[in-house]
Amino acid sequence: MTASPGRKVLLASPRGWCAGVDRAVLAVEKALEQYGPPVYVRHEIVHNTHVVRTLEEKGAVFVDTTAQIPEGSIAVFSAHGVAPAVRAEAAARGLATIDATCPLVTKVHKEAVRFAKAGYDIMLIGHEGHEEVIGTSGEAPGHITVVGGPQDVGSVAVRDESKVVWLSQTTLSVDETMETAGALKRRFPALVSPASDDICYASQNRQTAVKKLAEEAELILVVGSSTSSNSARLVEVALHAGAPAARLIDRAEEIDPVWLRDVATVGVTSGASAPEVLVTGVLEWLADRGFDEVELVETAEETITFSLPKELRRNLRDEAAAPPGPVPRHDPPAP
Repeated sequence: MTASPGRKVLLASPRGWCAGVDRAVLAVEKALEQYGPPVYVRHEIVHNTHVVRTLEEKGAVFVDTTAQIPEGSIAVFSAHGVAPAVRAEAAARGLATIDATCPLVTKVHKEAVRFAKAGYDIMLIGHEGHEEVIGTSGEAPGHITVVGGPQDVGSVAVRDESKVVWLSQTTLSVDETMETAGALKRRFPALVSPASDDICYASQNRQTAVKKLAEEAELILVVGSSTSSNSARLVEVALHAGAPAARLIDRAEEIDPVWLRDVATVGVTSGASAPEVLVTGVLEWLADRGFDEVELVETAEETITFSLPKELRRNLRDEAAAPPGPVPRHDPPAP
């Protein structure tokens, strides 16, 4: 199909997989290579339907609870992290575990433990029930209160208003998180902020890029699954930044041609858990309908990488057969 005059695609950069997602997916693939299927994964390794199905085809088995994993099996903890109680349960079942928790999530876990030991009440800004929030809350259950937004601040109760700190789920909207933190600060003037932003670099970069797309695009397509918090936030950020329309799609087949009516410029980006092959499919779909001019909109360069979990450098089956000892805390390498 011949391109119509003025029709183009603005392609965000950076987009797609972040270092933590790449590390987690590769950890499952390497475990399958090293030990053979089945390898059990507690919850979705990352929140993306295509990634989960692809790994299932290779022999990964995704479960909701540790109790569903047969004793003595190889098990992977997802990128979202788990609470200490989950690690203890896995050890009690004799599971050989691989910790694929994103190092940036682990950083928040460490902060929660440190502040709890110092006697602080911790306001965890995040979505109640999200796996990352559940895992972080489990590090200091007697000290953490989940705050979903400014509307929750008035009902928060603390023991000592001079010892209150806020932490955050890593995949939230930067703007909305700071709005909630501001409301907490007004309620608790002595509120302590974390040493560095808990919202991960990848989420921030992708939100900055989608704001740039919103300056010109009449429609923004965000490639990502509905279960992906960071992908959903990109839609919200785009609309808040002034985009006339923004849609979350898992793949090209979900695009409704009606969305393109009277649209000359389409912005395309993807959440941190969406593989690039899905973006390629969207670009090809758009090109077939006249949007074959692609302009890269680059707002940051990402060079961060994380090494694979250290467990993949050992023989986990031998370790699982050994008498159980104390449950170790895994500290992934710093970014």
